[in-house]
Parts: sequence; C-alpha cells; structure tokens
Amino acid sequence: MSVPVSRRAALRGAVLLGAAAGASALTQLGGGRDARAVATRVDQPVIANCATWGARPPSSPVSVVQSRPNKIIVHHTAFPNTTDYSLAKAYANSRDIQNLHMDSNGWLDSGQHFTNSRGGHLTEGRHGSLYALLHGQTMVQGAHCVGQNSQAIGIENDGIYLTVQPPAALWNSLIVFCAFTCQQYGIAPSEIYGHKDFNNTQCPGLLHGRLPELRAAVAARLG
Repeated sequence: MSVPVSRRAALRGAVLLGAAAGASALTQLGGGRDARAVATRVDQPVIANCATWGARPPSSPVSVVQSRPNKIIVHHTAFPNTTDYSLAKAYANSRDIQNLHMDSNGWLDSGQHFTNSRGGHLTEGRHGSLYALLHGQTMVQGAHCVGQNSQAIGIENDGIYLTVQPPAALWNSLIVFCAFTCQQYGIAPSEIYGHKDFNNTQCPGLLHGRLPELRAAVAARLG
C-alpha cells in the first residue's frame, strides 16, 4: 500500500537530492542558484525549436540582449480560432506567423519569442529564444511590443479572444510556460502583462481580464 507524501516532505526530499546531485543539478538550472531552487523548480515544458517546426532562417542576425528580461507580455495572434489542435497544426501556425512577420511586416524573423497553440503546443518563435531561456542569463531582442522588445518575453497565443475564451489546453500551457519562464529569469509573477498595457491595441482580448488569474496560477506553481 502506498503512503501519501506531504508536499513539505516532498520538497525536503528534493532539497536533499539536489544537494547530493551537486554541480550537475545546479548547472541545469543556471550556475548561480543554490540547492533550494531544485526543490521548487518548475520542470521544463516541451518547446519545439525553430528547426523542428521548419522555420526559415532570419533575414539578418538576431540581437542578443546581455541581461535578463524583467517581464512577460501575453498576446493573441488574432488568427481564426481553429478546431485543429494537433501538433502539425501548431507547427504550420508558427510558419504562418513567421511568413507574416517577415514578408508583410518586414521583420528579420518572427516577432514573438514563443508561440502557444490552441492545442497547448509550445514552439520557439524568434531564433535563439529557447537557448536564452534555458540558460536564463540573456534574451533575444524581439519585435512584439513597442518599447518593451529588449526587456520583455513575448508569448503569442494562437487565436482571437475578443468575444470567446481560449481552450483549456492553451490556458494550461500558458500557465506552465509563464511559470517556467519566471523561474528561469527570476521574473515575479506580478510582472506578467498584456500587450494592451503598453500599446494601443485590443490584444490579447479577454485574456487580459484573466491576467490576475494567470499571475495567481503562476505564483502557485512557483510555490
């Protein structure tokens, strides 16, 4: 018969395991963190890199900012709300976004750092964003929010949410993504915003009204 383990006991055990793992565990999390970070860490979600979804190369080199971002900005793509929640559709959507941003907007690559599909599949947007996120010390300069592109991680959520809410899969994936990103960069959950907080836009629609809920869910994930 299994015996339930309390969260406190589990975290205590994780600290001991983290101490025993030593340098390897700390290396995975980013060298400056101590063993207590192992206890409360948010596991990395699956994020398909640019090569996996078939991205075009940037038209010119991306710029790397030699500091951590201080916030996350939530967007919606304003694309039609597809009922195809497959991984293949998520990859196709990432290609559509990149084509729009490069061919119509004249940008060097996708403007956002990451994309969240209606099926909850996460993909890297601008090249280099995933590498920077996993290392937690730098960020790639984006093109998703005027005035914030060198200090905010942009996450595009596929669909348009002016009158309807997103699917549960997208919402749950957004929570996990934001929690992991906050952990990696040391961003407080209170520093999660919507596009309209900084620019004159309706983006991210009804997701903006749920930002307090999102911040609370992310804080709970972080412990």
